[in-house]
Amino acid sequence: MSDDSLLFFTDWLDRYLNFEHTPKKGIFWLDTMDFFAGRLRHPERAYRCLHVAGSKGKGSMSMMAACILEEAGYRAGVYTSPHISDFRERVTRPGGFFPDLVYKDAARELIDVVESTGDSELPGGRRPTWFELVTLFAMLCYRRAGMDWVVWEVGLGGRLDSTNIVMPDCCLIGPIEKEHTEFLGDTLEAIAGEKAGIIKKGVPVVVAAQQSASVRDVFRAKAAGCGSPIIFSDEEARSEVSGYWQAGTGAYPVMGVSIASSLLSRPLRADMRLLGRFQADNAALVALALKTVLPELDEGVIERGLGKAALPGRFEIVSPVPGFTHIPQIIMDGAHTPRSISLTMGTFSRLYGGQGKAVLLFASAADKDVEDIAPIFKGHFASLFLTKPGETKACDMGRLENAFRAAGLAYTANADYLKAIGDALGEADRLSVPLLVTGSFYLVAEVKKYLSDLWQSATGSNNL
Repeated sequence: MSDDSLLFFTDWLDRYLNFEHTPKKGIFWLDTMDFFAGRLRHPERAYRCLHVAGSKGKGSMSMMAACILEEAGYRAGVYTSPHISDFRERVTRPGGFFPDLVYKDAARELIDVVESTGDSELPGGRRPTWFELVTLFAMLCYRRAGMDWVVWEVGLGGRLDSTNIVMPDCCLIGPIEKEHTEFLGDTLEAIAGEKAGIIKKGVPVVVAAQQSASVRDVFRAKAAGCGSPIIFSDEEARSEVSGYWQAGTGAYPVMGVSIASSLLSRPLRADMRLLGRFQADNAALVALALKTVLPELDEGVIERGLGKAALPGRFEIVSPVPGFTHIPQIIMDGAHTPRSISLTMGTFSRLYGGQGKAVLLFASAADKDVEDIAPIFKGHFASLFLTKPGETKACDMGRLENAFRAAGLAYTANADYLKAIGDALGEADRLSVPLLVTGSFYLVAEVKKYLSDLWQSATGSNNL
């Protein structure tokens, strides 16, 4: 999609309510999706698919699955959110973006149908939301591109998510955490119930290890009610991390992973670019799901696919940085819950070692649990910079500062995120240490824009 076409389409989308920017209760239903899918001749039925839910890891699992399917010779699409630098990151394939004409024609088809539909024809008279339209757009793109398989990442929850009109070959559900409690419920069991809403009659489901037996019981009960076979990945497979090392002469490290299961003809051994102990568990879940729906899938294909999977903003490593030549690496991760921050810090510490030998740039949306997040950083950084996650997400800087102060952390706070980015880069350069950027995908997006501008100025091209 050309820059002009993309801008026209995203401007058109912005006429509609965007939950990602403006959270609002009472806007979740499936009848609008069903209605427009019918008007568009059901593009969601043009390919086989996997459906991926969970509080954390669903984007990584989606990309792993798509990479394995592509490695197996299928034309595979993957739908994830949010995007970091380019809207097309949401609607893509492992090998890169689709040809411009796919996006352009899908956008025109969607706009024509939506704008020719009167409000009186809409279920409940309700106009579609931004995310519903993006999901429909994705369904059209994948049909136009002739996909064999599509991996759908749930946007929020599951039961009433816009993606939940698909009929998958298998459902994948990652770990459940307390998140979006005002929309999904204030207990793990209630949230699990919403995630379990993607389980369909007779469709197998593979579920990650969970925090409690009561959460497992939610998934067991839903699967039983649907007559769906259910596997818990930690009961059926064992995953281990053998270590981290540099990928040949490349700039990024890899993580050695082994996975053993009775569903596999032999143990898997993969060198993964998606880093962290939890990614090994995600890889095991994905391997089980694909062996469930494609039992003849070669183990070597799975290993190679896992090794190719990568996502923007998931422990993404950038080096070198023009103008800041003493920064060994910048690490960007969109983790934004206490558990995900802990996992990110575990991987960061294992890769970069010693206390006080790095700089942190952190931002958080107003609804995040910063009181529990702040103590996780104690003792790891020489300098800490706090800021807003850009312009689109609300941020309570006062609460953020109070949380870090209560944790006994010294910091520099600046609501001007561009100034904070520059200051953090300058400090990491002065100290010749890595810079970790975390707390929000929106902050990661702003840092990537900043770095892109640096590359543009230094080389005349965008190297990110």
